[in-house]
Amino acid sequence: MRSSRALREALLGLLERKPYDQITVRDICAEASVHYATFFRHHASKEALLNAIAAEQIETLVDLTLPSSGEALGAESFVHLCRYVDEHRALWSTLLNGGAAATMREEWLRRSTLIAAEVEPIASWLPKDLGVICSISLIAETVSWWLREAEGDYSVEEIAEILNRLVTAATLTPG
Repeated sequence: MRSSRALREALLGLLERKPYDQITVRDICAEASVHYATFFRHHASKEALLNAIAAEQIETLVDLTLPSSGEALGAESFVHLCRYVDEHRALWSTLLNGGAAATMREEWLRRSTLIAAEVEPIASWLPKDLGVICSISLIAETVSWWLREAEGDYSVEEIAEILNRLVTAATLTPG
């Protein structure tokens, strides 16, 4: 378990210093102070490690932004989401715009669908599963776009407001 955690932390640390495509398994092992063979006892590839981190990050993000009661996202939730992403900008840039983009979106949708199953639909005209797909797509693509913009061009609060307006307009507009 210690080696697995060390490998995750090593990749996260390396992502703060250089692009994902320039990081090798040997780099990760050196950073984690673990033997090369140990890496492969835990992960089949560098991509598998990134996918595991992606799943953990989505779990953390969903837990931070959605109350366990399954309440809908609101303005304050978007501020929490954006603040967390901004604090982990290099990682989230890689996760949403790099090697784990498909896994990130899939896991985000999966976890959000589980939460949505516990609550009433947010709009009577919109099928619940479609509402989740639309909301997560808007959020993921907006955050992905924000991360491609120059750091500082948009504040956490500005992006949170954009997300709040987009999701509200797309899912809560009367039918």
